[in-house]
Amino acid sequence: MNSNTDASIGSLKPTKQRVSWIVEIESNKERYAHEVEQPPKIQKVSMTFRAIESNKNCFDPVVIAIGPLHHGKPELERMETFKIQFALQYAHQSNKSMEELYDAVEKQAIDARNCYAKGSTDAFDDDEEFAKMMFLDSCFVLQFIYSCVNPTEADVKMKSNDKMFILRDITLLENQLPFEFLKALMNLRFKEGEGEQMIDKFIISLIIGDPYEENVRCWKPKGDEKGKEQPVHLLELVRTEFADVDEITKGKSYSNWCYYRSVTELKSVGINFKCSYSRRFSDITFKSGCFLSGCLRLPPITIDDGTKSLLLNLVAWEACPDTPDDFGVSSYVYFMDTLIDRAEDVKELRYNGVILNGLGSDEQAVELFNEIGRNLVSNPEAFGKVKESIDGYHSSRLRLWWAEWLHKHFRSRWALIALIVGFLALGLTVAQTVFSAIQL
Repeated sequence: MNSNTDASIGSLKPTKQRVSWIVEIESNKERYAHEVEQPPKIQKVSMTFRAIESNKNCFDPVVIAIGPLHHGKPELERMETFKIQFALQYAHQSNKSMEELYDAVEKQAIDARNCYAKGSTDAFDDDEEFAKMMFLDSCFVLQFIYSCVNPTEADVKMKSNDKMFILRDITLLENQLPFEFLKALMNLRFKEGEGEQMIDKFIISLIIGDPYEENVRCWKPKGDEKGKEQPVHLLELVRTEFADVDEITKGKSYSNWCYYRSVTELKSVGINFKCSYSRRFSDITFKSGCFLSGCLRLPPITIDDGTKSLLLNLVAWEACPDTPDDFGVSSYVYFMDTLIDRAEDVKELRYNGVILNGLGSDEQAVELFNEIGRNLVSNPEAFGKVKESIDGYHSSRLRLWWAEWLHKHFRSRWALIALIVGFLALGLTVAQTVFSAIQL
C-alpha cells in the first residue's frame, strides 16, 4: 500500500514541461482580465443548428443577399439590379439626391463593418466598396418595407413569388443590417418615429400575419428610452413582437411539467383548446372551467413554407452569445413541441383555429415542430403558471374520472346531446304523469 502511494506521489512531481506550461497559462491572466472579446452584433448561425440535415436550407437566402455574409453569390446576383431601382426610388421619395443620402451614411460604414465577425467582410478590398454595398442594401430594405406597407402604382414592378422570397430572406439571421445604419437613412426621410412605426406595421401585418391594425403595438426604439440600447437589427424587432418575455415568465418557475402530455391526451381529460386574443407567442393561458373542464388558449399561427425558416432563425438568434438569456421564442416552440406528437394533435388545433395549416398535410406540421424542437434550450421559468395549472388540473382524480367516463361513453358531442335530450324527455314524461295524477 505504501509503495503504491509513494509511486503516485512521485508521478506528480513537477517536470520542466509542466512548469513551462503553467507559466504560459498564467501569463495570460492580465490579458483575459482586460481584453474580453465581445461577439459581433451580426452573428452567424451556430453549427448546433446548421449541422441538422433537415435545417440546412433554412438559413441561406433564396433570392437576395442583405449585408456582406452572402454577398456575391452567383445565384443571388439577379436582385442587384432591383437594389439600384429601389435606392433610386427611396432617394426620389425622400426629396433628396442620391449623393446627399450616400454622403450622410458613408461615414458610418466603418462602424457598421465592425458589427460583423472578423473575416466576414474581407471580400471588400476597401471601406468605400463596403459602404456602397451597405448603402444599396439599406435603401432596398427600407423601400421594400415602405412599398409593402404603402403600395402604389409607382412601385418597382416585381413578381409576387420574388416578394414572398424577399420576405423570407430579410428575416434570416445572416442577412441582417445594423439597425443604426437603417435608422440613419430613415432619419433623412421620415419624421421622428414614423420610420419605426412603418417597420412595426410591416412586422405585424406581413411577418406575424395579423392584418388587424388595432392589434399593432407601436414600439418605441429602445435607444429613445433612457438606459436602454438600440435594437440590433430587424430580426430582433421581429422577435420582440412575437414574444413578450415578461409575460412568458410571469409566475414562478415550474419544473415538474410532464413533456409527454399531448393535445390528444389533454383533450381526453376534458381540456379544450381555443385561440388566444393575439398572435404573440407569449399569449398562452389556462383556465379551469366550472363543470370539470379546462381551456388552454394558444396563439393562432399560420404554418406555411416560410414558417420553419422564420422560427429557426429566431431560435438561432436567441442561442447566439451576448443576446438576452431568456429564450422567448425557443420556449414557445419547445412548449408546442410537447403538445404535438401526432397528426391528431395538429388536427385538433386546426379544428379550433389555433393552427392554420398551409402545408400539404398535418403530418408535415408535426414534423415541423419536432424538427425545430431539436437542440432547443427553453427558459425554465417559461409558462410556469400555465404548466402548474395544467398539472394541478391533471392531478384531480374527480376530473380524470369524469373526463374518462365521458370519453368512454360519449365519444361524440351528439351522443352527449342525445343523452341530455333523453333526460329532458324523461323528466317531462314524469312531470306529465305526476301532473295527471294530481288532477285525478
